[in-house]
Amino acid sequence: MRIHDGSPGARILAFGEYQPAKVVTNDDLAGLVDTSDEWIRSRVGIASRRLAAPDETVADMAVAAAGKALAASGLPAGDIDLVIVATCTPETLIPNTAAVVATRLGIAAPGAYDLNAACAGFCYALAAASDAVRAGSARHVLVIGAEKLSQWVDWTDRSTCIIFADGAGAAVVGPAGAGEAGIGPVVWGSDGGMADKIYIKDRDSFIVQDGQAVFRWATTALHPVAARACEEAGVEPGELAAFVPHQANLRIIEALARRLGAPQAKVATDIVTAGNTSSASIPLALARMTGRGELASGDKALLIGFGAGVCYAAQVITIP
Repeated sequence: MRIHDGSPGARILAFGEYQPAKVVTNDDLAGLVDTSDEWIRSRVGIASRRLAAPDETVADMAVAAAGKALAASGLPAGDIDLVIVATCTPETLIPNTAAVVATRLGIAAPGAYDLNAACAGFCYALAAASDAVRAGSARHVLVIGAEKLSQWVDWTDRSTCIIFADGAGAAVVGPAGAGEAGIGPVVWGSDGGMADKIYIKDRDSFIVQDGQAVFRWATTALHPVAARACEEAGVEPGELAAFVPHQANLRIIEALARRLGAPQAKVATDIVTAGNTSSASIPLALARMTGRGELASGDKALLIGFGAGVCYAAQVITIP
């Protein structure tokens, strides 16, 4: 039996991002539920968030972000042979979002699938893309995190409507040379015993979250995962240029950053103006940080995604 040769490693070639035009401030939400700008900022750190238009779909946002990543990579659409869309909020389960996105981008007949690991989705998808490149199953992979959480939010529930938002981020993954640590080993896991802490009961229900339980879990269980991802990549926390956690809650982000022990690393805080965009939050933050010139090519960044399931995943990447 013949086995295809893969690559010694995989790396990210480019990022892309998309945010909807509609900005919703804390004051706007104060007109809907019993809350205030001070109350929201003190608990989750959010000042504003973006919401998709009623007719704007997860696929629309994924296409916008992925198109930018593809253009930035310099690759023609024909060079992409696998498309992975991380999402937990597709409009439909059949057909999958990835195949629709690929066709709209002019990518002919790639492998295409959706992946649902909730807010850890992008890190899961990035690991799958890296493994596919290293195994020889694909040469160039388009990885997208896209969410329209606004369609699953009860806008009379202040525990969720102040947090969740919409958007998309994308990355193009390709082969790396020998000794090139473009995407480090993933450290991942789950705890189904906490599945009832963030969930949607059925297709006619809204998202429900036990915020205090999630906060306690995230601030106590995740820093060893982050440390192990550095260890597996052979990178000391002091070598990191950036720490890009899932943008769940500013207090969680700050607690994780303190425990990481990497004071020199720039910490992504997109949560302040983007809200919690689930699987889109990490690639969205990365694209914005690189776009603003905050990170340079060759910099090392630690990513960690976590959320419903509960699922979590972390890896160290090299900025393209």
